[in-house]
Amino acid sequence: MTQLEAARNGVITPEMVRVAERENVTPSFIRDEVARGRLVIPANIRHLAGSKGGAPSAEWIRRREEEISNLKSEISNVAVNSRLSTQDSQLTTRDSAGHPGHRPDAALWVNQTVSQRMVELGDESYCRGEASPKRLDPMGIGRMVSTKINANIGASPVTSGTHEEVEKLKWAQKYGADTLMDLSTGGNLDECRQAIIDNSTIPIGTVPIYSMIIGRKIEDLDYDTILKIVEHQAQQGVDYFTIHAGVLKENLHLIKKRITGLVSRGGSLLAKWMLTHNRQNPMYELFDDISAIMRQYDVTYSLGDGVRPGCLQDAGDAAQIAELEVLGELTQRAREAGVQVMVEGPGHVPMHEIAWNMQVQQRICDDAPFYVLGPLVTDVFPGYDHITSCIGATEAARAGAAMLCYVTPKEHVGLPKAQDVKEGCIAYKIAAHAGDVARNIPGAIQWDNDMSRARAALNWPKQFEIAFDGETARALHDEDLDVDTDFCAMCGHDWCSMRISKEITEWASGKADGFVPGAKSAKSPGLSQEQRVLLATRAAAEGLDVDPENLTQEQIRMLAHKGAKLDCHSDVADDAKAHKVQAFVQIGVK
Repeated sequence: MTQLEAARNGVITPEMVRVAERENVTPSFIRDEVARGRLVIPANIRHLAGSKGGAPSAEWIRRREEEISNLKSEISNVAVNSRLSTQDSQLTTRDSAGHPGHRPDAALWVNQTVSQRMVELGDESYCRGEASPKRLDPMGIGRMVSTKINANIGASPVTSGTHEEVEKLKWAQKYGADTLMDLSTGGNLDECRQAIIDNSTIPIGTVPIYSMIIGRKIEDLDYDTILKIVEHQAQQGVDYFTIHAGVLKENLHLIKKRITGLVSRGGSLLAKWMLTHNRQNPMYELFDDISAIMRQYDVTYSLGDGVRPGCLQDAGDAAQIAELEVLGELTQRAREAGVQVMVEGPGHVPMHEIAWNMQVQQRICDDAPFYVLGPLVTDVFPGYDHITSCIGATEAARAGAAMLCYVTPKEHVGLPKAQDVKEGCIAYKIAAHAGDVARNIPGAIQWDNDMSRARAALNWPKQFEIAFDGETARALHDEDLDVDTDFCAMCGHDWCSMRISKEITEWASGKADGFVPGAKSAKSPGLSQEQRVLLATRAAAEGLDVDPENLTQEQIRMLAHKGAKLDCHSDVADDAKAHKVQAFVQIGVK
């Protein structure tokens, strides 16, 4: 029984309970959203068990069935029919977790910081599988809950391999990816895919057609190979498949006038197959057979946008909408087969058309979760497309996109490395959280409010604790000023607006309980090796020769101040001296 079938039968599964905990809602709310088709829980039964590509043990299956039975008994005794905090429900088996210091009504898993994530990921007992190092920790994708982000990785025929891709997975999880797609097209694909699944606590998606053409031309692809590869990847534990079944032969003529043709690898490969054989898309013709396989393992559809626009000029054209109409039909067919389904969306869209795209998809595809790439809002900034796309992703999240597929600085120019994965994830965490605040997801804005209270109180340790990536924030602070005091290096003492506001006794600013620092000044706790490397990299960009592996605190000061740190930026200066020195600086006298 799949998650969709269970929900439609009124059954709450352990996975629904876990998703409810992570979203701070009731299990019945999650069940009803899954039954409606507006939320999916990508959770291959083998990844749930962590069975390393094998069937789950009889004992694991017995325990899960017993848990479902126990939940049925509890449901008869507990009212869980409204969107309330799981704190009010007895159906909570693990503690929810949000940002540091969150209130019970703001326990959103997506708002965990990098430091919090590292604690869990470093715990060998966390989500340990039956046979693999890790197993899936279930999560939900839908516009009625918090916005999720996906990271893409994968080896290419040119570069990378299994070890490098597993490292990218770990970076993606550390920096907030909610799901990950292995898009490998080179190396040992089976080995790489299994290693990623076995080391992942987040859902893993793939595009099976990539494996289908290894060792053969696309023209030689046959139906038996398609079904064989789909089942093999399902057996490995893949949680969701991108299947480009919406690209139909009768609509290919609509591509002719496009500037960029088909930019989807899957879409272009299948278009070539159709034109070569003068036959319909095999993924469309085999759709029901593929669904039967996916249902057996509870793999979720991510209906691929093989005709997505590859530039602003092509956005919203007849070809894109024709495919979307087909995806609407396939959404219903997947649901009828008992298979969960989400729909992929466009990659390049002018800003003013993004909300319209979200609305059209919701109408045509019966509100199936929309999973969008970006979209990029301009085409002329290669090397910075994590920025051009996260702008569009923010608007997409505000308008109802359920999951945002990240774009890295290497988009359009090369294969992303670990640092690119980090930058892409952080850009998209910004977009997703901004969307959650704009959509008034309950509790989302408390994270921002807590940061603002710490900032107003000039409580630097608290700010770095609450910040998503406090390690980077601390390093950048200490680059200029290695003391936590009531100003920073931006304005100094006299010009600090936060300090001035805090000193006005009639105002609440800077005086919130639990946020006022214990001391006016305190020495920075020092920097980790990773923080030192960051500062050394910044120094190298300015032409300074330093060894990032052996960067000392004195060198950090040298990098920031060229060896002449001003007294007003030191914890050894009292207020009077700071005032005096800063007055001299303001008139150009040192």
